[in-house]
Amino acid sequence: MSASRTAFVLGGGGLLGAVEVGMLRALFDAGIAPDLVLGTSVGALNGALVAADPGPGVIDRLVGLWESAASSKDVYGDGPVRQVRRAVRTGTHLHSSRPLRARLQAELGERTFADLAVEFQCCAASIERAAEHWFTEGRVVDAVVASAAVPGLLRPAVVEGEHYLDGGIVNSIPVGRAVEQGADRIFVLQVGRVDRPLTPPRKPWEVARVSFEIARRHRFHREMAALPAGVTAHVLPTGGSTERDDSLLSYRDFRAVMRRIDAAHRASTRYLEELA
Repeated sequence: MSASRTAFVLGGGGLLGAVEVGMLRALFDAGIAPDLVLGTSVGALNGALVAADPGPGVIDRLVGLWESAASSKDVYGDGPVRQVRRAVRTGTHLHSSRPLRARLQAELGERTFADLAVEFQCCAASIERAAEHWFTEGRVVDAVVASAAVPGLLRPAVVEGEHYLDGGIVNSIPVGRAVEQGADRIFVLQVGRVDRPLTPPRKPWEVARVSFEIARRHRFHREMAALPAGVTAHVLPTGGSTERDDSLLSYRDFRAVMRRIDAAHRASTRYLEELA
């Protein structure tokens, strides 16, 4: 009989990804560690650090990273004038990806996937192939920057001559990938949007968001419904989210970062206690 294989699946969701830190703390508090870590977008960022240090010690590093981002705002810290100039000059994005790359470089250095303590994979959307791409080798920093290249906000990432956009476009909460990789116990760290009902868009810029949410949730629910016999998936709670989290500029609102981490930790701790 084969050994059980535990996967942590960390979904995308911009700054809402702070909740995943609280969920991770609850998992490690409960003595649950991963054999496989899968991440998309901000989930790739959190997941890469976990794969490098898959134990309680990584939580302080993650909290420090998020606190630093909240206080400095240098990931999306450009003023409106610089944003407009960059958008006009490039035609593709508002913000530079250099601050994100520098933060990841400081945390992960030149590590490759083979250097990580547990198996890690992250998802990005290939432009040339119009396809879902899973990074499983090479420099981890390059792969995570590609997975987190939010369309319109950050420049498409280039890895070995191929261009990539945010993995959330093609696979935001990759439960099915965990099954494909042989996991039979899956903990889903999602940012909370799937918990809230959608409402019809009332403004032009809401149309794209609602359309993306329909596609993302459809795939997630389809994969959850198709779990094979013998595979269990636990969707950890965030502790609550609101419609404000989906506002046009919510990606720049760092003020609630620590509140989100603490709320997710409390809610996920209760969930795991009941599970046990």
